[in-house]
Amino acid sequence: MLVIVAPGQGAQTPGFLAPWLELPNFEDRLRWLSACAGLDLIHYGTEADAESIRDTAVAQPLLVAAGLLSALEIFPHPADAFHVVGAAAGHSVGEITAAAGTGVISAEQAMVLVRERGRAMADASALKPTGMTAVLGGDATEVLASIQANGLTAANNNGAGQVVAAGTAEQLAAFQEDPPAKARLIPLSVAGAFHTEHMAPAAVTLERYARAVSVHDPRTRLISNRDGDVVATGREVLERIVAQVGTPVRWDLCMQTMAELGVTGVIEVPPAGTLTNLIKRAIPGIETVALKTPADLGAARDLVARHGSASPHGRLAHLAARGGQGQGSHPHHRGRCRHGAGTGRDRRHPRDLARRAPRCRAARRHYRRVASRGR
Repeated sequence: MLVIVAPGQGAQTPGFLAPWLELPNFEDRLRWLSACAGLDLIHYGTEADAESIRDTAVAQPLLVAAGLLSALEIFPHPADAFHVVGAAAGHSVGEITAAAGTGVISAEQAMVLVRERGRAMADASALKPTGMTAVLGGDATEVLASIQANGLTAANNNGAGQVVAAGTAEQLAAFQEDPPAKARLIPLSVAGAFHTEHMAPAAVTLERYARAVSVHDPRTRLISNRDGDVVATGREVLERIVAQVGTPVRWDLCMQTMAELGVTGVIEVPPAGTLTNLIKRAIPGIETVALKTPADLGAARDLVARHGSASPHGRLAHLAARGGQGQGSHPHHRGRCRHGAGTGRDRRHPRDLARRAPRCRAARRHYRRVASRGR
């Protein structure tokens, strides 16, 4: 099973888009998304310094545009992706990239939404000096207890021994003075305490915009930051995107879901590297491609070709893209089941299909009924 992942804020580096502009049409497409975002993303992706792209209102649209346009280099016809890609996920703002990539919203809607998200979070950050600090290593229980004792929030639980604490500047300073045992603390270059109560004003603003956004159900699985669940409806995806600005990112649970689904390959869109490194530590033996420059496109296309449309997950997405042509009435057959247990074309025994969705009671009941009728 192939998964596409999109990084969050903090992954950007000065000039990371410069080599991508050498590809045909990339600059024209980036110019179009710049118009949607009301920002010169060509300048910010190629010439701007680190401090300029640290600005939340700049970094977030830049990341989403980079992710969407690089994915087009792998899948020039986006519908082709649904034959192969079994799931998508994004870290923090990367979830907007994933939502557009799975067809929940359009690229243009994504750019407007991320523009307003970035502005609202920047405004919320300006209300009080806040920040974030990565905690590497240490005993997980002790680390979380220390974060809580200092009044901080575990804003990102990234798994693989990495947690990000967030809160006021004073709280972070006290935490730095008395860190958890055997843990290393690294202050992050971000503008505020994202995914905490300090972002509540941004969530209110974003909710008003989200009410006007039309959505579609995901055309392949979308794994949510909130709890690692696969979200089945477009409206719920949007609701979670709004809420996530003020709630912790559980990337550890996203990776757990990937492992449960049987992921074998992962492609990370640019600026890539952070998420694939975490996934390789959490799921040993997995094959990953981090799209850092266009030179990595060949490896990504090879990985796509090896997975192909023969996988059951690819067939599920293919049926969903065609409006559902499998047998039966259960949402599994229409490509909308959150666990993706199979399709009407799947030739495995129904009882085996039911076992592929242990958390889905409706699936188990459905396939047991089918099995009892001798189908």
